[in-house]
Amino acid sequence: MVKDTSFSARIQTNFFTRYGLAIAGTAGTLLVASTLNPLLGAGAFYVTAFPAIAFSAWYCGLGPSVVTTIFALVGLRYWVLAPPYAPAITPWRQALGMLIFLSAAALIVLMGEVRRRENYALRKGQRELEERVRERTIELDAANQELRGLAARLMQSQDDERRRIARELHDSIGQTLAALNMNLTTVVADIEKLARTGKKASDSLALVEEVSKEVRTVSYLLHPPLLDEAGLASALRWYAEGFSERSKIQVDLDIPEGFGRFPQELETAIFRTVQECLTNIHRHSGSPIAKIHLAHTEGEIRLKVEDRGVGIPAEKLDEATSPGTLGVGVRGMRERVRQLGGSLDIQSDGSGTTVAARMPVTISSSVAA
Repeated sequence: MVKDTSFSARIQTNFFTRYGLAIAGTAGTLLVASTLNPLLGAGAFYVTAFPAIAFSAWYCGLGPSVVTTIFALVGLRYWVLAPPYAPAITPWRQALGMLIFLSAAALIVLMGEVRRRENYALRKGQRELEERVRERTIELDAANQELRGLAARLMQSQDDERRRIARELHDSIGQTLAALNMNLTTVVADIEKLARTGKKASDSLALVEEVSKEVRTVSYLLHPPLLDEAGLASALRWYAEGFSERSKIQVDLDIPEGFGRFPQELETAIFRTVQECLTNIHRHSGSPIAKIHLAHTEGEIRLKVEDRGVGIPAEKLDEATSPGTLGVGVRGMRERVRQLGGSLDIQSDGSGTTVAARMPVTISSSVAA
């Protein structure tokens, strides 16, 4: 609950403070009136009494206001209207003056009480509103945290599924195709004299070899074993060579010697980022060359992928840097890097595009589940 620290609220919380201030204000009124009495006469009392009543009504509450009014009324009767402080006044004039003073004081107390209650209601509503805003903010933070955790689990599940499919393709279909290859080789050897049958068998063998090659390629693209076995540098060199052969795009790969090994999720994120960048260069840029620079400095991995293509138009670049309008590939790159505590920046003009990523090395060995 938000605490009200206003002056009026602090006074209202303490009984002795409220009544002490009211009595002190009345005593001060009498002292000031006694000082001003030689100059203003009886009017000095009215000059000082009404501000004291107004202060009690505004800040101290109804009870202290009544006490202030009673003390002021007693002071009016036995000090202002009594000799030798005042000339002889007929009883009915004294009664009329006290009645008018009492009416004015009651009006001030009433207006002050109404205003004080309104202020109290406003402060209470403000506190309740601030409390609701604070609760909603906490709920929103919790929802955002849960969403980030869900995104991390989704990325981890995708990588696990890629590994599973790659193993299945290699272990089951790959072995079956190898056996079929041996059988067809035997058939070809047995029917060499039958040219037509031999030709079909040879074609089938070629098809089997092509399918086996494609299966190995798909398996490696889903999750290259080199990434787990030999590390990021070897996997990137293998992928860059294969990509260059398939796309006819020259790939310049700059990786320092002795690059070393890093946590699995970090190496996977870097490999997927390079993979997505090269795919976008092949599909959209028209660039004949792609440059990849990887470095490990000052406790972080720095990755830069450049091309010399047509670039990204300004309006598309604005969309690419806006979290709400990202494409699926760019969103995946940015989310992978962000989950590891890094950053991704995309720069482009009419002469090419540069994707730069920075990721800290000092991270947990697994993404939070």
